[in-house]
Amino acid sequence: MSKSMFRTLCATALIAGVAGGALAQQKPEEEPGWAKGRPKTDQAMRMAPVPAFPIPTAVDQLPTKKFKLPPGFKVETWASGLLDARGLRQSDKGTVFVSTLFVGNKVYALPADGKGQAKTIIDQTPFATGIAYHKGSLYLATNTKIVRYDNIDDKLDNPGTPTVLYDKLPGGTDHSWKFLRIRDEKLYFAIGAPCNICDPGDYAKIYRMNLDGTGMETVAAGVRNTVGFDFNPKNGQLWFTDNGRDWMSEDIPNDELNVVTGPGQHFGYPFCHQGNISDPEFGWGKDCAGKEFTKPAALLGAHAGALGMTFYTGKAFPAKYQGAMFIARHGPWNRTTKYADVAVAWPDGKGGAKVEPFMTGFVENNAYIGRPADFLVMKDGSLLVSDDHAGAIYRISYGGK
Repeated sequence: MSKSMFRTLCATALIAGVAGGALAQQKPEEEPGWAKGRPKTDQAMRMAPVPAFPIPTAVDQLPTKKFKLPPGFKVETWASGLLDARGLRQSDKGTVFVSTLFVGNKVYALPADGKGQAKTIIDQTPFATGIAYHKGSLYLATNTKIVRYDNIDDKLDNPGTPTVLYDKLPGGTDHSWKFLRIRDEKLYFAIGAPCNICDPGDYAKIYRMNLDGTGMETVAAGVRNTVGFDFNPKNGQLWFTDNGRDWMSEDIPNDELNVVTGPGQHFGYPFCHQGNISDPEFGWGKDCAGKEFTKPAALLGAHAGALGMTFYTGKAFPAKYQGAMFIARHGPWNRTTKYADVAVAWPDGKGGAKVEPFMTGFVENNAYIGRPADFLVMKDGSLLVSDDHAGAIYRISYGGK
């Protein structure tokens, strides 16, 4: 190499280095919302959300036989091969709809007995997670809009173009996926906080609207991220799970189980966590022990990843479980020790609830072999549980002791 060529290469490298440094100063890499507040320790910096499996678990490798339930209950594989299986809803004609999240980008339809090939009825739709069925129509909420597919039972081969009900959802990635319920001709959904911890503005709330997309109103505020709620069949009160903030500690704060008892309630985020802990950034001057914020009905565990929640309305389970809530504790990612289970909770009639494990066995050697996501009470009283980690649906039934 000639000296002139060497000098040219050195000059080019110097210019590139200076320019690169200037660009790095002008435009630093933006930190993802989930990482806000993360300690700079080596252990914490190695933690990140658990990636979803790119393919479903083979049926002969599913963890079904490893699950443990109370005496008299049994669990079996109801359906498999459902990549990213998440939300569960059933039509009047028995079709079971299964939504997906990060990997699937689709909605499946299965026959009422779970047998036969799953049909993909909606495809290539990111964040196709929030689903509800009402009077022949399938409602779908992504992170940007809510739509309705009419006469869905007769159009499984080609649902057609949906009616857009609302297209002003904020989008984004952090806590932007949806969970839907319909009650009294109102559609309920939440807009989660767009970060781990921040001033959420109009985010971090549960909303409801008319089924045609009009009449938007706030149901509850201070809700960091709920993707699981249901109505108590005895009194109509709305109960919901809420994911607590990350990075305060491995053991705090807890996820919450909450109940809406009246208008104007604020459940604490971002000021207070688990009903009694002030946020180190946003909690200054806030009375977390007072009456400014609604206390949780129960605590669900540190970073439990509490997702779907369903009141059991069937008659096949023992009386103890009729009217109880089943809760999918999906499991933590930013906690060294992993855990996941299906929990059951009973309202105490005083605004609180008792919670205990119901189905365990989702973790082996501190690694997930399954992660529960949502539930569906079937017409025969059995309970379906989706597992987005393994891409499967399990059926829980009771046969007595």
